[in-house]
Amino acid sequence: MDNSLIKVLFIDDDEDDYILTRYWFSEFQVADCELEWVNNYEAARNAIARHQHDVYLVDYRLGPHNGLELLREAIANGCSSPIILLTGQGDWEIDIEAMKAGAADYLEKSQLTAPLLERSIRYAIERKQTEQKIREQAALLDVATDAIFVRDLDDKILFWNKAAESLYGWKKEEAIHKNTRSLWHEKHPSKVKEALSVLMKNGSWEGELQQKTKSGKEIIVESRWTLVHEFGNKAQSFLVVNTDITQKKQLEAQFLRAQRLESIGTLASGIAHDLNNILAPILMTAQLLEAQVHDERSRRLLPILITNTKRGANLVKQVLSFTRGLEGDRTILQLKHLIIEIQQVIRETFPKSIEVSTQISPNLCTVSGDATQLHQVLMNLCVNARDAMPNGGTLKISAENFLIDENYVKMHIEAKVGHHIVITVTDTGIGIKSEILDRIFDPFFTTKRLNKGTGLGLSTVLGIIKSHGGFINVCSEQGKGSQFKVYLPAQEAAETIEEEDQRLPSGQGELILVVDDEAAIRDVTKTSLESHNYKAMTACDGIEAIALYAEHRDEISLVLTDMVMPSMDGITTIRTLRKINPDVKIIAVSGMTSTDKVNTAYDMGIKAFLSKPYTASQLLQIISTVQKI
Repeated sequence: MDNSLIKVLFIDDDEDDYILTRYWFSEFQVADCELEWVNNYEAARNAIARHQHDVYLVDYRLGPHNGLELLREAIANGCSSPIILLTGQGDWEIDIEAMKAGAADYLEKSQLTAPLLERSIRYAIERKQTEQKIREQAALLDVATDAIFVRDLDDKILFWNKAAESLYGWKKEEAIHKNTRSLWHEKHPSKVKEALSVLMKNGSWEGELQQKTKSGKEIIVESRWTLVHEFGNKAQSFLVVNTDITQKKQLEAQFLRAQRLESIGTLASGIAHDLNNILAPILMTAQLLEAQVHDERSRRLLPILITNTKRGANLVKQVLSFTRGLEGDRTILQLKHLIIEIQQVIRETFPKSIEVSTQISPNLCTVSGDATQLHQVLMNLCVNARDAMPNGGTLKISAENFLIDENYVKMHIEAKVGHHIVITVTDTGIGIKSEILDRIFDPFFTTKRLNKGTGLGLSTVLGIIKSHGGFINVCSEQGKGSQFKVYLPAQEAAETIEEEDQRLPSGQGELILVVDDEAAIRDVTKTSLESHNYKAMTACDGIEAIALYAEHRDEISLVLTDMVMPSMDGITTIRTLRKINPDVKIIAVSGMTSTDKVNTAYDMGIKAFLSKPYTASQLLQIISTVQKI
C-alpha cells in the first residue's frame, strides 16, 4: 500500500451515503485519499482504537448512538487524528457542541461536494499537524530551566511553562489569564513601566527585576522581553524569559562586600598612619606641658587634651586592627582557656539577668593566633550580645572541631577546605533587621545610640579573623536573637578527627530523596551521597517531592528536605509525606535555624535537623544515625 495516501475511515450507517462518498473519492481523486467504511458505533470505536487512520468522517446519526458521543469517547481515549462530523440538517447547536468536543470540522451532508470534502480533509490534517508542532514546541519550552511565559499588553498571562511554575509557585491553570500583579510582587514597579516603554519602542528589553513569589520568597531575575504579534488571538503580546539569579547575586554581594571592605581598609590604613603621626606629637607635647604649667585653668584643660588624644590613638588602633589585623606574635593557642577566661569576666561584669553558658568540645584542636586579638574578638561579640538583651536573656558560647569539605566551600564563598575550630556566640536578644544584616561589618556602621558605640566593633572582629585566615557566618532573626559563628583554621587536626574522616559512613545502595529549591545544593548533595554508595533522587519543591515519594515509596529509604521552598514549604511537605507513610524517615534542612520552626518540625515527626551549609561528613553521619532509629 502506498504510504503517501491519506487513510480515511468513513463512519455512517447509510450505505448509499458511503457509495456516494466512495464515488467522489474515486472519480475526483479527493486529496489522494484511501477510503474505508464501517457502519456501526461499535465497529467504529474499535477501528479508532487501533489508530490506523489519518482522518475520520463521522455521521451524527449512528443508530441508538450518535457521532458526537463517538467523538467525545475517541478524544478521551487519546485519538490524535482529526475527526470531521457530518450533520444532516445543519443544526448549529450540534455544530457548536462538536467544536467544543474537539472536532476538526463539521460539514452539512446536504451541501457536501467533492471539492468541499477535499478542502475540509486537507484543512483538518494541516490543523492537526500545526497543533502537534505547537505541542512539541510547548514541550520544549517546558523542558527549559528558565521561566518562560507570554503576557498581553493588558498584563494577562497567555502561556506559562513548567519552570515558571517552579520559580513563582503558581501552577499553569492558576496563572493563565491572571494579572501578573496578582501572581507576584514587583519591588520596583516604576522599572517595569520603563521596561514596557522601551519594549514598545524597540521591540525588546532586558534587565534585572526584584520580585516576591507566591510563598513570599524574594528573588532576583534576569529578564528578557520580546514583542510578539498575534499570539493567543491577541494583536500584540510579549514573550518573557526569566532566569533566577538570586544565588548568583548573593555570591556577588559577598564578593563585592569583601572587595569594598578591602578598599575601605586600604584607605583607612593610610588615614590611620597619618593620624598616628599627628596624634603622637600632640600627646607627647601635652604630657610635657602637664609637668611645666602651673596655672589652674591649664592644669584642668591638659588632662582633657591628653585623655581625648589617647582615645583618638585607640580609635586609630582599632582602624588598623580592622584593616590589617595588627599582626602580632602568633603562638599555638588552646581556645578553651580563652573562653573560660571570657566566661569569668562576663559573669562578674554583665547584668545578672543574662544567663551565661559554655560548651567546649573535649578534644578541641589548637589554633595559631594572637591571644590578645582573639580575646578582643570574643569580648566584642559578647558585649554586642549583652547590648541586644537589655531585659536579660541567655548568652551561650561554644567551641568545636569542624572539617570544611568541598560541599561547604560550594555553599560559602569565603570558606576553604580543611580542619577548623568554630566558636559560636548565641544570644536570645532583639536580633538584627534583614535589611541591615549585610552592613553590620562595615566600619563606623552602628545601630546604637549616639555616644554608645563607634561602629568599629564588628569591623575590628572581621579584620582580626581574616588576618587569622578565618571567616564569620551570621544568622539572625528579628525578635529571636542572633548567632555569630567564627571559623579559624586548626593548627593540627587531632588524631580522632583524621580517623573519622577516613571512615565516613557509607550506604548500602539505599535511595535518598533530596528536596531543595536550590539546584546547586541538590547537585552537590546528590554527588556526595552517590560517592558514598547511596542512590539519590532529587526534587525542586515539595509538590515534586510528594509525587516522587508516592511513586517510589517502597524504594525510598529516607527523605532530606529543605524547610524554606516555593510552592510547598518544608512543614507542609513533611505533613503530607507522613500522611502517605507515617513511618517515613525525614531529616529537615535549613539555613534559617529558627527554634520555633525546628521545634515544629520535630513535633511533626522528623528524625533530625541539619543546618546549612553542611559538610559531606555531617550529611553522612546524620543519615547513618537516622537509619539506625
